[in-house]
Amino acid sequence: MSRTTAKHKSEAPKNVRAAVITISDSKFDYMWSKNKSLEETDDVSGKYIVQQLRKKGNEVVFYTLVPDHEGIIVEAIDHITATYAPDIIITAGGTGVGSRDVTIEAVKSIFEKSIEGFGEFFRKKSFEKLGSAALLTRATAGVYSGVVI
Repeated sequence: MSRTTAKHKSEAPKNVRAAVITISDSKFDYMWSKNKSLEETDDVSGKYIVQQLRKKGNEVVFYTLVPDHEGIIVEAIDHITATYAPDIIITAGGTGVGSRDVTIEAVKSIFEKSIEGFGEFFRKKSFEKLGSAALLTRATAGVYSGVVI
């Protein structure tokens, strides 16, 4: 490891302030049509992400569920960024190739910088667990208003 890399790693925060957004029409529709709280939904992915973040000592400052709609996704990110000042926002859902999968389009439209290697790393790790189905994700990452998404 180079000296510069070692310096960056040593100066990086050990824990982060995180927000989690699950993006799913079906889960959102269920929650609102049945007048359920977020805790009462079957959002396995979002709840797992929140649990893992906390288990590693990170602070989850906000967790929400929104439908697969570009404008609503961007509004949620804007609101969370301005209100909760997270270091990172993790999204779950809407990254496939279906017609309603618009998370990638939404986040890419606001990225100020892209983190190109994230998608490849995510697909590699997913492939190790899921096999070839992992190739269908369009996972990406970038920076918006100083927040890693």
